[in-house]
Amino acid sequence: MNRSFSLYLDAVRFIAACLVYVYHSNLRLLVADILPASHFGHSAVIVFFVLSGFVIAYITDSKENDWASYTASRLSRVYSVAVPALLLTVLLDAIGRQLYPALYNYPFDQFAVRLLAGTAMLNEVWFVSITSFSNVPYWSICYEFWYYVAFGLLTFLPRRLAWPALAVLALLLGPKILMLAPIWALGVLLYRWRALQRLSTPQASVLAVVSVLGIVAFHALDVEGQISAWFKAQIGAYWHTQLTFSKFFLADYLLGLLVLMNFAAMRQLAPLLGAVLLPFERPIRFLAAYTFTLYLLHQPLFLFWAAVLRGDPNGYGYWLATTALVALSVWLVGLFTENKRHALRAWLLVRLQRLGAGRLRSAT
Repeated sequence: MNRSFSLYLDAVRFIAACLVYVYHSNLRLLVADILPASHFGHSAVIVFFVLSGFVIAYITDSKENDWASYTASRLSRVYSVAVPALLLTVLLDAIGRQLYPALYNYPFDQFAVRLLAGTAMLNEVWFVSITSFSNVPYWSICYEFWYYVAFGLLTFLPRRLAWPALAVLALLLGPKILMLAPIWALGVLLYRWRALQRLSTPQASVLAVVSVLGIVAFHALDVEGQISAWFKAQIGAYWHTQLTFSKFFLADYLLGLLVLMNFAAMRQLAPLLGAVLLPFERPIRFLAAYTFTLYLLHQPLFLFWAAVLRGDPNGYGYWLATTALVALSVWLVGLFTENKRHALRAWLLVRLQRLGAGRLRSAT
């Protein structure tokens, strides 16, 4: 993981989060015109999955090479933001629904079920789909969390125990989460496939051009929509709906491969672009540090601020003012969520290490 490539990935992560924000905030009550780049939301999540698999493979190889540190890092990373996001979503929705009810076409009931499912990351198991109030983007962390668990089982358990444990986990989760697991695994493949690390500069340049052109063509030709329509015709409208966020999985595999190609190319090319990337290192790192908070809180935040402002959707002023308030809110919340995760990690690590030591003493 060279410095320039790490910076490139941080920039991609922040841009992907912004694209998800634009996608979800593209509401006619907020802005009458269709926002530019407002149809890349689901694709941005696929970028996150590939990126996540790569980063997790890297850190377990270089830093978190024992189960306690891996578990403490993953739990602190997720729950430092997820729990505040769930609680804030309820609070923001409760106020916003009173101020501007027309904005809120989202469930606001069964509080215990929705909060418990969100905390346990069980929103999307089997054919259940429990929306976390207005926080629709929360679904993806309920996928990614279990990819962390599965990878941890394969990495830290003996093989004779890892595969049975993985089978039990698969039975618990059901098909939807499993259908997108290969996309997350592409990130692991990107890190571990040595041939991709030996690309020459000309080979990487060609791969970069092909990946960018492929991603552009993927969206211009609406490959996702066409493949999804074909798949729907094969399995029927009912089952297509039951798959919720996984119903685009065939197109997602193709997009995931294009993202892998781009990352493989840029790993080789990024050092050559250091003169362009490195002068922007501080702002990119700063923005990337708030990406998770932005992703997990942007929808309840923009709905809340839109309800408070209740502006004129004609033109972009209402949307821009709402977006500015969302950015300020993400910064403030992020100071107490993901930017404090290291304290939570340290607390968890001590207790997990004690647990491991206690079990060792019991075994002896």
